[in-house]
This record gives sequence, C-alpha cells and structure tokens, in this order.
Amino acid sequence: MADIAQVQPPAVDEPPTIDVPVDVTMPIDPSTPLFRVRPFRLLFITRVASTTAVQMLAVVVGWHVYELTDSALQLGMIGLVQVLPPLLLMLAAGQVADRYNRRLVLRCCYAVAFCSSAGLVVVAAFPHPSIPAIYVLLLVNASARVFEQPVMQALVPVMAPRAILNRAIAAHVSARQLSVLIGPSLGGILYVFGATFDYGICALLFLAASVASFRMPSPPGPAAQTKVTWDTLLAGFRFIGSCKSVLGAMLLDLVSTLFGGVNALLPIYARDILEVGAWGAGVLRSAPALGALIAAAVLARSPVRRSAGIYMLVGFAVVGAATIVFGLSDNLFLSIAALMVMGSGDMLSSVVRQTLILVTTPDGMRGRVSAVNALFYGTSGQLGAFRAGVMAEAVGAVGSVVIGGCAIFLTVALWPWLFPALRRVDRPDVPQSR
Repeated sequence: MADIAQVQPPAVDEPPTIDVPVDVTMPIDPSTPLFRVRPFRLLFITRVASTTAVQMLAVVVGWHVYELTDSALQLGMIGLVQVLPPLLLMLAAGQVADRYNRRLVLRCCYAVAFCSSAGLVVVAAFPHPSIPAIYVLLLVNASARVFEQPVMQALVPVMAPRAILNRAIAAHVSARQLSVLIGPSLGGILYVFGATFDYGICALLFLAASVASFRMPSPPGPAAQTKVTWDTLLAGFRFIGSCKSVLGAMLLDLVSTLFGGVNALLPIYARDILEVGAWGAGVLRSAPALGALIAAAVLARSPVRRSAGIYMLVGFAVVGAATIVFGLSDNLFLSIAALMVMGSGDMLSSVVRQTLILVTTPDGMRGRVSAVNALFYGTSGQLGAFRAGVMAEAVGAVGSVVIGGCAIFLTVALWPWLFPALRRVDRPDVPQSR
C-alpha cells in the first residue's frame, strides 16, 4: 500500500479527492472536506447502510410481533433475545477486531446479516409466522452486529487522517443518527406493503453495506500476534478500569441507556396512547435522530473544546428530563418534540464520550476497548428494552418511561461524586491520564 496520500490534480473549483490508505499522521489541510477522503467516505456509507437496515428491522420486528401477539412482554423479549450475543461473544469480537483484517471481518458480518434478513422475508411470507423463528433470526443478526461494532469503531482513526479526526468522529456518530432518522420512518411507511416487503429492503441495505466494504482500502495489518489467553481477552476491561474518566463515561452511558430506553414501548404509544398507527411508530423512533442531527450541526460549528466532562453530564440530564416529558405526553407533537430533545442530549454526550475513548486508547487495543464499549452500549440498550417491557406489563407504559427518566436524573446527580475524574475532563481530544 502507499505510504502517503495520493492526491488527484484538482479541478478548477473542486478540492482534491484523497486516498488515505495507512499513514494517518501525514500532514493534510485540516479544512479538507471529510467526504473527499475516500476511505472515510466508504466507511461512512457502510455505516449508514447497515445501521439504517438495523433501525428499520427494529421497527418492523416490533410492530410485526406486537401485531401477532398483542403483548408488551413479547416486545421486551425482542430486547432480551438480542442481548445474549453481546454477553456471549463480545470478548471474542474484541480479539477478532485486533487480530484479523478488519475489512474482512466487516464483509463476513454483512454476509450473515443479509442471510438473516432474507430468512425473515421467508418467515413473514407464511400465513402464520413463527414467533420463535423470528427470535432465532434476530439472534443471528445480533451476533453479526456484535463483531461489526468494535471493528467499525476501530476503523475510524485508521480511515481518517489525524488532522480531521475530530470531525470524522463527529460525522461517524452522526451517521448513526442519520440512520436512526431515516430507518424507522422508512420502515414504518413501507409497512403498508407488509412485513415481508420491509424485511426485503433491510436485506438489500445489508447488501449495499457489503458492497461498500469491498471497495474500502485495506487497513494496516494487525499487530504481532500473541497467544490468546484470559489476560489478552480481559485486556480491554483492564485498560478501561485503569482510566477512571473513560470508565465513568461508559458506565454513565450504560445506566442512561438501561433506564432511558423508550423504543421498545413505541408500538404501545403509537397504537394505544397516541393512536397514530405503524407510520407513527416509525416517526416517533426517528424523532430522537432528528434532534441528534440538529445537535450535530451545532457541534460541527461550535465543538466542545473545554469542560467536556460537564457537558457530558448536562447531555445526560437533558435525556432524563425529556424522557419524563415523553412518558407523560398524550399529544403527538409534544411527544415528537420530547424525543428530539432526548436525541440532542444524547448526541452531545456521545460525541464527547466517543472522542474521549478513541483518542485515549492505543490502536493495538482499540478493537478490545471498542468491544467493551459496544458491550456496555449494546447490552444496556437491549436490557433496557426488556426492562421497559417487563415494567410496562406491571405498571403500564407511562409508569415505565417516567420511572426510567427519574432514574437517569438520580444517576447524573451521583456521578460527579462517584467519578470525579470524569467531571474534571477538559479537552476531549487529548488523551486522558490513566
């Protein structure tokens, strides 16, 4: 591979396209447009396509299962099924991300995701779809995502030169929010053609992600291999435990996601409280992403440069307040506004957290640390869906959401005293001391 960027002669009014194969320390203009960097552009496309498919799948499966069973508990079971792969496979996924070609791992992940989505197409086509079969295929799809997440995170600092890394991380986080904006709405609207059609579109999006991954330049080879032991498997946990600011940020996100998860209950809100149907469920699921993208646009112009730990805590407090408002609302427009505010707070905290983690972690450890981060985020999200479903069955959907929002407020109040290192974080783009 080339050791330096290959810059094509620019057109008269057009900036050059940059290929950044390996050496991300090369000097380039910090104002270079992100999408002129071809490796990052392909990584962004891969991220948007795959995450859009996942978000569509979440809406379609939730509505489909609720339509078939009429059970809040079954909605919670969707989350429980998808929490098992991270718990069982995340340590192995971190090792894979650090020991094997990350581009090849992505390709395998998308092949499995495509096959599981195609299986859902077949199941949905039957007159009486099997709920256990849907759960099994979701389990397979979630297993593929376990390996995708740490690889995708570890590739960001490799595919973007250091001079534009801050903007690249913000764009990478925004890519997920863009998908959360597009995917659920698209899934809800297309549900008028039936679950089979929706599942088919998900399969095509996974195929598009696979094509983009095949065009991506190969990342640097893995570091010298050592024997896999419990010591190497747990290295990511040890690194995080030794850096209190990173540990505090991850645990705060875990607790917030566990108690602030309202997505599992959106079919209940859409059908029984707001009475807006499947399209409404998709719009509600997209609303946090719209708020997040607005926040991302503000952060792109005015990034967090100081007092990053305080900003992160404020972001989570905003999420808690908006969760309570959403839980109590029976007006569609107020509910959408509350979800948008929730997404804005989450974007603020996410950009600070992701920058902090990726900048502080050495490249040889990024796969394992990203795997632990994905474990925290993934399991808390799915356990949060299960928690919301079980609690909704016991005290109702409104009680479940409001209690979750209050729990986030309590956590934000406690965290500065439990993790003072997080409160003292100033610049997020500077590696934190261990």
